[in-house]
Amino acid sequence: MPGSKAQRLVLASESPRRLDLLAQIGLVPDEVLAANIDETPLRDETPRRLATRLALAKAAQVAGACPDAYVLAADTVVSVGLRVLPKAETEAEVRSCLALLSGRAHKVMTAIALVGPDGRTANRLVETRLHFKRLTPQEHDAYAASGEGLGKAGGYGIQGLAGGYVMALQGSYSAVVGLPLYETRSLLTGLGYLVL
Repeated sequence: MPGSKAQRLVLASESPRRLDLLAQIGLVPDEVLAANIDETPLRDETPRRLATRLALAKAAQVAGACPDAYVLAADTVVSVGLRVLPKAETEAEVRSCLALLSGRAHKVMTAIALVGPDGRTANRLVETRLHFKRLTPQEHDAYAASGEGLGKAGGYGIQGLAGGYVMALQGSYSAVVGLPLYETRSLLTGLGYLVL
């Protein structure tokens, strides 16, 4: 049963979106403990490798502090070609990201990693391709001013206003939000966590 020692679940992320997504499939972590790692891409590191490396590093760090738990971590990377877009921390960064995304296809890679209480580790990477409409100057200004893109990979959140800019999506919507639900459920059950 979730909540028992054998079924303790720790989410290695403070993202409210990831908590909401877990709740959507009936999971409430026993603890939320964000990892504190350097997320700077390595030289010549591809977006796929970056997302995978960061998810694994987050899971490993938090598992060290929670050896009796299933520790779930994730990392989302947005890229245009091989260029990794930042997690936008300022309105200027949101504007820069929107300028790159406007009228173009891009990819969102979300990697998940799980460490079981027995030390076994499993991970998956989900790649989703999206195409944004060409944004008008008014749309660009309004979205940047909304503050919604702050703190988000690629400077936008698909679950908000930016969802109206997505012309096409091939892959996993929940992965773009921050946690691919099918793959998360599969990893948990694969390592022995009871998911109803």
